[in-house]
Amino acid sequence: MKFIVVALMLPSLVACGQSAPVDQIDRTNIEVESPKEEKMKIEIWSDVVCPFCYIGKREFEKALNQFAEAKNVEIEWKSFQLMPDMPDNYGRTTYQYFAEKYGTSMEEAVSAHEQVTQRAKGLGLTYNFDVAIPANTGMAHQLIHFAKQHGKQDAAEEILFKSYFTDGRNLNDLSTLLEIGATLGLDQDELRKALENGTFADAVNADIIESQELGVRGVPFFVFDRKYAVSGAQDSSQFIAALEQAYAEWQLANQ
Repeated sequence: MKFIVVALMLPSLVACGQSAPVDQIDRTNIEVESPKEEKMKIEIWSDVVCPFCYIGKREFEKALNQFAEAKNVEIEWKSFQLMPDMPDNYGRTTYQYFAEKYGTSMEEAVSAHEQVTQRAKGLGLTYNFDVAIPANTGMAHQLIHFAKQHGKQDAAEEILFKSYFTDGRNLNDLSTLLEIGATLGLDQDELRKALENGTFADAVNADIIESQELGVRGVPFFVFDRKYAVSGAQDSSQFIAALEQAYAEWQLANQ
């Protein structure tokens, strides 16, 4: 089985990775959930240091706010790491990381990020790449899985995005993640124990392995009812089209 492509527009900022054409994703060996569900599921592969993921979240939320059947949609965030080999205490700026990784000048790196900053601004988001701290997001994704158990996964995604892009916080720092957890109302002792013991590391890895099986090479990547996919930070109109098309088919299957 293969996904049907709804929209594909590769991000211009290479740091967010690139996606293969969705209609080339082979799902033969991937288990498909039963269609008899109370709500249609939308899975979103994302990384909290990906600028297009935060933009994509806002565009998707705009679409969801306009979708008449939003109450019948369930959102599940999935882990994806753009920089899985990022060492602790990297010590370089976002611009330096981008320039070194992709062989560009600092001026080109700053210019590319400024374009993204302006698009984010149009959605009410504040990007401060001057203070952003490149970091391994493995532990942050574990926090998201912990928050999921308490019904606060989307809130965790939101505050982690803001912490990185706006506030310049280190998402690979335990004390920072505990403070974020406290803001979410999560139990501090339980969260500390989970992060120190890597309780949700396997869950993070499982999401990443699943993304590889699906052929996902870049984020954000939105999957609607395991039938349709939207790749990249599309305009909200693209998400509305995907929502309406996927939901109509889901509704027929669940009558």
